[in-house]
Amino acid sequence: MEKNKDFNEVINRMGTNCSKWDRRKEVFGQDVLPLWVADMDFKAPSMVIETLKEKIEHGVLGYTYIGENDYLPFVDFMKKRHHLDIFPSEILNTTGVVPAIALSLLSNTNEGDAVMIQTPVYHPFAQVIKANNRKLINNSLVNKGGVYCIDFISFEKQIIENDVKMVVLSNPHNPVGRVWMWEELGLLVDICKKHNVIIFSDEIHSDVIFYGNHFTSILHFRDRYDNIIAAFSPSKSFNVPSLYFSMIISPKESLRKGLSSWINRISMPGVNALNFPGAMAAYKYGEEWLDSMLNYVTDNMTYVINFFKEKMPNVKVVRPQGTYLMWLDFTRIFPLSKDLDNFLINEAKVGFNSGVSFGSEGEGFARINVACSRKTLEEALNRILVAFEKRGN
Repeated sequence: MEKNKDFNEVINRMGTNCSKWDRRKEVFGQDVLPLWVADMDFKAPSMVIETLKEKIEHGVLGYTYIGENDYLPFVDFMKKRHHLDIFPSEILNTTGVVPAIALSLLSNTNEGDAVMIQTPVYHPFAQVIKANNRKLINNSLVNKGGVYCIDFISFEKQIIENDVKMVVLSNPHNPVGRVWMWEELGLLVDICKKHNVIIFSDEIHSDVIFYGNHFTSILHFRDRYDNIIAAFSPSKSFNVPSLYFSMIISPKESLRKGLSSWINRISMPGVNALNFPGAMAAYKYGEEWLDSMLNYVTDNMTYVINFFKEKMPNVKVVRPQGTYLMWLDFTRIFPLSKDLDNFLINEAKVGFNSGVSFGSEGEGFARINVACSRKTLEEALNRILVAFEKRGN
């Protein structure tokens, strides 16, 4: 029986070296109410905590070895949850998804090669591509009435014109919340296969799905195209990002060998005495917690949608299909992000992610993390409303 399901509990995270709460002054210049960093203000599943306690109480935190059978909790979870067959022999471990992107760039592309992302998108994608001296290609998603879509004509044209070597896909998409459908992914796969483009799919939010949507992994297309890499982690699903544990999977042996070679070259530690047991405990015992969290966050999302519809109708909310992040369109009030950011930080005293950090398409938008207590969420939205009304609007 899961113990940590009181998501209404307001947990004081200040003074715990918490990035979201303890870096407020550094990031925003003052003590805003923070709904920015993509972690949850919830306790992790109880069995994750108990498993970590047991490892600590054992007292010996030595070097760790894992065999293929040790991945079975993850294998079973993915089969049950997503009807996806995972083969342990194809799994490599890294300390995170962004480091995995870096490894994929290093092992499969050369400096100056073109790498495509689909903006607006999680900003470390662009950062890691530029940091490794690859040519960044931005393929803009199209906002069709609050639902973002891929412009496949533009997508293929940019691949051809720039001789793109790799596409970095966000699925579910951060920040616009799209869960790409089978038909969309199939078309993307076919275009990439036609032009021999590697697909790296960040699937870290794959378990965080809402409103009856269904997740499709790029690995579902492994028999159609094997030049693919998928990255998974329990960090978003079970609120354990501090474990620094992710898994990258490719059905293509040559890709795995290249990745493994670079993991060894930079001596990246993949597993240790705490992160692997904690991760597997999440997959083995955490499903009840996950389902309860999804129900709670769904209610939070519906609250946000209704709040703006009723009280600030000029703010348009993109209803997410996945991720616990919401993409808010303030462009009717604040066309420029500098004005929006100033309003949110200095007048409303809330800390959101600025839309332009995800690309120029995010001008006048903001990203909000709703994986928090309802009390925190209500306070944040009320601060926005009060500040807006003070302006005489």
